[in-house]
This record gives sequence, C-alpha cells and structure tokens, in this order.
Amino acid sequence: MKDYHSFNFLRDIYFVRTGGSKEELKAANLIKDEVAKLGGKAKLESFEVDSADIKTAKLVFDGNYEIECAGSGYSGSTPKDGVTGEFMYLPSVEALNMYSLKDKILLINSKRVPHKFYLKAVEEKAAGIILTTGDVYKDSKDVDLDPYINREPDYEVGKIPTVMIRMTDAEKLVEKMPKKATLTLESVDSKATSHDVVAEIKGSEYPDEIITFTAHFDSGAFSKGAYDNGTGAITLLQLFNHFIDNKPKRTLKFVWCGSEEMGLLGSKAYVKKHKKEVEEKTVLNINVDMVAVTLGHDIACVTGETEIVSYIKYVSRELGFPIRAYQGVYSSDSTPFADAGVPAISFARLSERGGAIIHCHDDVIERLSEPNYIKTCDFIIALVSRWVNSTQFPIDKCMPQNMLDELDYYLLRKERPEKK
Repeated sequence: MKDYHSFNFLRDIYFVRTGGSKEELKAANLIKDEVAKLGGKAKLESFEVDSADIKTAKLVFDGNYEIECAGSGYSGSTPKDGVTGEFMYLPSVEALNMYSLKDKILLINSKRVPHKFYLKAVEEKAAGIILTTGDVYKDSKDVDLDPYINREPDYEVGKIPTVMIRMTDAEKLVEKMPKKATLTLESVDSKATSHDVVAEIKGSEYPDEIITFTAHFDSGAFSKGAYDNGTGAITLLQLFNHFIDNKPKRTLKFVWCGSEEMGLLGSKAYVKKHKKEVEEKTVLNINVDMVAVTLGHDIACVTGETEIVSYIKYVSRELGFPIRAYQGVYSSDSTPFADAGVPAISFARLSERGGAIIHCHDDVIERLSEPNYIKTCDFIIALVSRWVNSTQFPIDKCMPQNMLDELDYYLLRKERPEKK
C-alpha cells in the first residue's frame, strides 16, 4: 500500500479559486494530475455559472456622507447618477411586516438577503438593498468586502441593486439614521465556465451499485480555502488512494465539485448530467466539507433514514471516535444528491466559537491539524468500507418525509411554518 500523505497536497491548491475563475480551473487540473499519480484517471466536466464585472459601486447618505461598498452581481444596475430613496433599517421579520418598502433603500443584517425579505422587497419595489459583512470588533482592513453574486432563486423574480458594507459602518449608520441614501451600481453580468473533477474505481462484485464521494474544491472570494474546503478535497484524495489499493466490491465515484460557494452549482450540474446513473444506480452519497481544524468537533449530518444515524453512532463507539451524528440537511454538495432521492451523509469537523473561520482571508493552513485530519480520514474509511464491501447493501434507498420537507425548505420550494 502506498504511504500517501494527502495533507501535503493542501499547499498545492492554497490560493484563491472562486467558481468559474482561471484559478479554479488550475486547481481542477492539479487534482486531476494528483489522481493520475495515484494510479487513477480523472476527467473534467464543465458547466456554466454566473459571473459579473462590477464597474461602479457607490453609497452616499444625505448627499455628503459616503461609505465604502462592494456591488453584487446579478442584482441589476442603477441609472448613471444612482437611485435615491428613504433609508430604512430592517432588523427583523417583524419590521419587514410593519412598513412599506416602496422606493426605500434597505439595510439588512446579513451577507445574503433572506429569501422572504427579498420577495417582499421585489413585490413592493424597494429601490436598493444594503447587506453587511464582518463584525463590529474588527478593523476595516480585516474585513473583506465580498463581491457577492445574487443567486438565481432571487434574481429570477426580479433584480434590486444591492451593495455590501462592513458591519462597523452599518453600526455607525444606524446610530446616525440618515434620511436619504443614494446607491449607484453598474454591473455587467455574464457567464463563466466552472468544472467538476470526476474519477471512478469500478466495483469487483457489484459494479452497478455506486457510492459517490463528493467535496468541493472552490473557495470564496479573498479566501485561500484551506479549511473550506481544501481539507474536503484532500480527504477525497486519501479515500481514492485507499480504495485504488483495496479494490472495492461496489463502484466508487469521486467528484470534486466546482462552484459550491455559488450555490452548490457543481453537484447540481453533476446530478443533472448523470441523472439516470444517480436515479438508478447510485445508492449513497458521502460528502466531506471542512475537516482537520485544530479546535473543533466532528459531525455527520444524515439526509436519510434515522437507521443510518444509529449505524454511525455504533461504529463511533466501536472505534472510540467521538462524532455527533444527526438527521438533517447539510448546506453543501450532499443536498442535490439527497434531493434526487439518494441517502446522503456530510462529514465535517466544525470549528469552535472563537476558532477557525471561513469565507475570508483568515481561512489559513495554520488553523489546521494534520493529526486531527488523519483521525477523521481513518474513521470515514473504516465506516464506509463496511458499506462499500457489504454482502448486501444495508442502506435502503429512500427519503423519509421529514427529510423531504427539510429539502423543500432549504431549496426554497416551501416556506417553513412559523413556530407558535
């Protein structure tokens, strides 16, 4: 068996690699080459993603007070001189329901517009939206202004010019409560090409039963993505190395997904492209999203029957590996598989409060631990090997009603009932 240390590969993809960028393609080819070094063969599968070139983004209050901002793509453009409207701070859903939003420029405490807020803003013809990022304890130089791209479920119902400011500036705004805001945004929307990296190990006894492993390899803007999700990408390499040396009874697919940070676009593209295979032959999805962090705890989120949760707990106790297993929908590349009816499990090692953070320039290798990474890899290999090589596959391909409901809520097909 090859003595392979996939943790070393993390530095090879330690650069900003946003969805659809040339850097993401570079990382895809590096992964493809690494698979070849391990004795396998990988291919790139391309798909289209949204892209935007923000020409102008400006935010002025009461005609004389300007705040630095970043524009959001696919949120529309204003006239050359911008749009001016009454400034309104929306701190909660309760506030949303109390006031008319027409012609207002809205400040919302979020890096993304909550869908319920967005629908009402479009319906009532709000003039603009201001989002926030960072926290009030950080200096401006430590907070990245993310060039966010509005997502299809929102922009397909309408576009509202949107910009992002730092939380420290938002706090000052609410203290001053200016009467008017002028928002200027010029965005040229376009399309770019992203890629999934796909490799396969054919099963020796049950080749028509497929277990698909996924992990995204793209990063957010400004982030070198060591933790999120370079660690997931290298976990798949470690798993590939293990199973190419220990031939599996079932066929294994390995999919390094592009553009996850833009809305799970790589896994959605894969499930759509391989629809028949996913529906007829894929029996399980194993997703890895953020492991190896020094201060953290391991979790397994199961979108499937509760029996899978119990199975993971039993093996955890057997092997002495503490992990919190629970039923739910995990916000990563497991979700499109679960939505296609495939039981899915997302493994992660979540950081503790005050520990490692993601989606910014602070996502660095220094917050990671190779010994913790090895422990997590060893547990995943030990667990999934039982399923990969079982005489009869022990997991039924079905999705319980509570998980179907959770998928509908997550994917915005239904509104979650309000708690009484």
